[in-house]
Amino acid sequence: ALGFSEKGFKVFGYDEDKEMVSQLQNGAIPFFEPNLDNALRDHLGNNFEIVDNLENAVKRSKVIFYCVGTPSKQDDSADLTHIFASIKNTLKAIKKDDFKVLVIKSTVPPSTTKEKIKLIIEKYNFIVGKDIGLANNPEFLREGVAWEDFTKPDRIVIGVNDTKSAKLLEELYAPFNAPIHKVSLNSSEFMKYLSNTFLATLISYSNEMSMIADSIGDIDIPTIFKILHEDRRWFGNPAKMTSYVYPGCGFGGYCLPKDAEAMYKQAEACGFTSNLLKSVINTNLNIKDHVVKKIIKNVKKEEMIGVLGLSFKPGSDDIRNTPSKDIIESLLAKGFRNIIAYDPMANAAFMKKFNLNIEYASSVEALVKKADRLILLTAWPEFKEKKQILLTKPLYDFRYYL
Repeated sequence: ALGFSEKGFKVFGYDEDKEMVSQLQNGAIPFFEPNLDNALRDHLGNNFEIVDNLENAVKRSKVIFYCVGTPSKQDDSADLTHIFASIKNTLKAIKKDDFKVLVIKSTVPPSTTKEKIKLIIEKYNFIVGKDIGLANNPEFLREGVAWEDFTKPDRIVIGVNDTKSAKLLEELYAPFNAPIHKVSLNSSEFMKYLSNTFLATLISYSNEMSMIADSIGDIDIPTIFKILHEDRRWFGNPAKMTSYVYPGCGFGGYCLPKDAEAMYKQAEACGFTSNLLKSVINTNLNIKDHVVKKIIKNVKKEEMIGVLGLSFKPGSDDIRNTPSKDIIESLLAKGFRNIIAYDPMANAAFMKKFNLNIEYASSVEALVKKADRLILLTAWPEFKEKKQILLTKPLYDFRYYL
């Protein structure tokens, strides 16, 4: 509320917690967060008005943000009771001829806005996108620097399905001078969980590796982690660490599969079961099965499948533990006999190493000409350069590259 006030918008604040409302009206922040007390003093009674009458505030607003809690229930699922109640209370004060955008700022599980909140709105006889707007707009605020994070964001994510709501929200966020990403409702909700579960995984990984180190013994734990932080990939020189935080069809090569397995076995030998490392190993196997299942679901056995990429990564002819080999083998085992493959560097090495009953193409053009459907398994720059040629056939990009 204060962040939007800071940017020059008139903001109405409403909450059913009367004690907290009273504190705010008296200029007191009910929790510690740097800079908020100054912002409240600057904007209370000016751009920021705390109201007792929800209906009046709704009538005077164009965009309505829901920032209520979604705590965990006993079964660890999200308790959406408060968000649903807030939306129902709001809808009672809205008329069809007064288009407003309802924005879910609260963290809610993917599909909540699209499948549950939209249904609530429709029960009040509104047509979403016509009579009323609906969007999801996750927050990425860190305690202690929340004011900085909101007023100077690194990115803004808006889940929205109608152009009118999208336009209003783009205008609202224009003064923040940050990239605005318009995505589907489910994508927006998922983005928040993607961010938080990634951070949780990094912390858990570090803790588990420290426990493995303790089990092995004679390892200077803080020093090795500080040395890890000196890896040039953190700074994007030349490769970026972000290239590892991106989905594909499994890791390959010599080091990653071998070393993950070896560390798991060493920890086990020292009396420590590394659940996270075991999960890493299993996920690397499962993603290949997932890819094969997606292919089987969409491709007929008599069709010619064109495989783009045989090396485990672009810029190399290394085919050791390449996901392409496992995926092609699985397809052959399931009765897909018509397979043709092309790799800018690894055709000869793949053909020599693996005795698979498939064809090989000498170029992208030759592969596309013969194939009915294409599957991209290695993110070679050549494939992006020849994207228009590839898109002349149905293509499944399992590196999310094109």
